[in-house]
Amino acid sequence: MSFKPWKQPLLAALALMAGTTAATAQNIQTAQRDIELGRYNAARAALRPGASPETAFELGRLYQMRDMPDSAAFYFNKAAGASPFGQVAAGRALLAKGQTTAAEAQFDAATKATKNKDAKVLTMIAQAYGEADSKDMGKAQTYIAAAQTANKKDEPALMVAQGDIYLHSDKGGGDAMSSFDRAITANPSYAQAYYKKGVLNVRSRNFNAARESLTKAVDLDPSYAPAYRELADMYYLAGQYDLALKSIQQYMGLAEKSPATDAQYAAFLYKSKKYPEALTEVNKVLAIEPNNLTMNRLRPYLLYETGEFNAAATAMDQYMKIAPADKIIPEDYSYQGKILVRAGRSEEGLNIIQKAIKAQTDPEKVKELQRDLATAYAAKKDYTNASRIYAQLAKNGDLTDQFRLATVYSAGKQYTRADSVYNIINIAKPTYAPAYLSRGKANSGLDPEAKQGLAKPSYEKYIELSKAEGADPTKFREGLVEAYGYLGVYNFQKGDKAAAKANFEQVLALDPTNQGAKNNIDILSAKPKVATKKTTTTTVKKKK
Repeated sequence: MSFKPWKQPLLAALALMAGTTAATAQNIQTAQRDIELGRYNAARAALRPGASPETAFELGRLYQMRDMPDSAAFYFNKAAGASPFGQVAAGRALLAKGQTTAAEAQFDAATKATKNKDAKVLTMIAQAYGEADSKDMGKAQTYIAAAQTANKKDEPALMVAQGDIYLHSDKGGGDAMSSFDRAITANPSYAQAYYKKGVLNVRSRNFNAARESLTKAVDLDPSYAPAYRELADMYYLAGQYDLALKSIQQYMGLAEKSPATDAQYAAFLYKSKKYPEALTEVNKVLAIEPNNLTMNRLRPYLLYETGEFNAAATAMDQYMKIAPADKIIPEDYSYQGKILVRAGRSEEGLNIIQKAIKAQTDPEKVKELQRDLATAYAAKKDYTNASRIYAQLAKNGDLTDQFRLATVYSAGKQYTRADSVYNIINIAKPTYAPAYLSRGKANSGLDPEAKQGLAKPSYEKYIELSKAEGADPTKFREGLVEAYGYLGVYNFQKGDKAAAKANFEQVLALDPTNQGAKNNIDILSAKPKVATKKTTTTTVKKKK
């Protein structure tokens, strides 16, 4: 999936403004650190004792990190006032609500009052843009440039804010990386900058560089929980699932115990295809936060993946009612369509996916939706339309689409076509065992009595690959039961009872409860009866 189920913590915070007491200052510093590490409950607890504009300002930041713009604006407005600090707070309240032009007016007033020379005020404004959930950066770079002039040198917090601002642009990765590098040059022990570099490298699939940066972050600060979460994401994308699981467990051990961290764990379990476990975590979060948008999104996804199609349809209807239009993503329509098809509302489901395809402009996302449409057709056993779509997709030569096409051909009993496509895969990827197993099934469809042995070469190759160095026996077990079972029937048909018995014994070794193998071994092991008075003819029947 393309969406990221949790929002990355946006870090930062500033030097304290004049007028705060020592106790309040300490609470704010503690809260800023907790916000940076995503410990929002702890941050809120640290800020509650105070009732100053500064504590209200940090509460505004906290709620902005949690994607609660109304609450963020409320607290920023409590911090608002006629001072430059208060004007920045007022600007942040407007920015949280998406009112960029009005926010700029407040920021301009703050810079005018300080004659554009107060580095702290300018950095606060830069961070406001860096932490905003908007792509309208407008004058953000103007404030950054002014802050750099006022500082007369690179300040790590400002450079990180600049990097965050660049990241609001889809093509700002290179500039963002330069900003994070400048932050590290200014302070080689600045863990936040290494973390940010790691996040960016994960996004660009530069896994070696990502691991180096994220490891450096936790070396500098072993309590830096978000880095472990990002490492988990990185290892998952790199296909190193054991390390991904270890990293997410390290994250859960360090992170705040809250519905937010449970939600992140649920999202990771979903991505890792651990659907029942993820559903348990999602339900746990929703019991405490019934309006959590991401969990309400994941719940119908997971109910679909666990086969609870009617419950999934109800959950998806509920999610679509509460989700703001700008928060609905292509995957939502994809799952909605698939769910409705499997819940018996086929035409409604297919129409939703088709509309999503027409509305999508990203070619890659269009292909994903077309695959979902084909899956939906296959679910209603419309293999003609499913194969038509997969055949079109398979023209790009992608072996995964070729495999899906062959699978649909087999499901539609077009075994000759399926065999032809599997042959393409076998040639292109001769060590890909699932293709041989599936080709064997297709050829069994052409030769259901195993008299011609059409599936024999494929099943024998599958068995050969199961014995290759490094092969995982657990992944081959079920397929081997099928392969040896077929060969047993084939050898029996050919009159080679010894080979047939050996084949069925292999099945029994893999699956001791397999009653069919036991029956066949009994038949093959039985001694022929001796005729006494007259000659009799015994016919051995094949047991399926």
